[in-house]
Amino acid sequence: MARIQIESVQTPTLTKAELAEQLYERIGLNKRESKDMVDAFFDRVRDALGRGEDIKLSGFGHFQLREKAQRPGRNPRTGEIIPIAARRVVIFHASHKFKHQLQGPALADLAEEVL
Repeated sequence: MARIQIESVQTPTLTKAELAEQLYERIGLNKRESKDMVDAFFDRVRDALGRGEDIKLSGFGHFQLREKAQRPGRNPRTGEIIPIAARRVVIFHASHKFKHQLQGPALADLAEEVL
């Protein structure tokens, strides 16, 4: 039996540590201040969402907390119907400006390939 090997495709990931490092390099904060600033930002976002507040970041997008009702689901192995509990989920909507920035260079590169 032939084995099929699937190569793992890793997507680059920006971490909190890398954000802090970029604040250190670009703004000139010391490393501790940079880490504290990144942590404080994410703590504020987490707290606001926990209270049910929307978060709007101009030119980037907004985060909303949504309530999802209980619904029936299915165990894929057995086919058994199981309830999926009601829950709260975070939804992100990118701003029009951010969407345009994401699409701009890719579309420009595609146009160059076609021409």
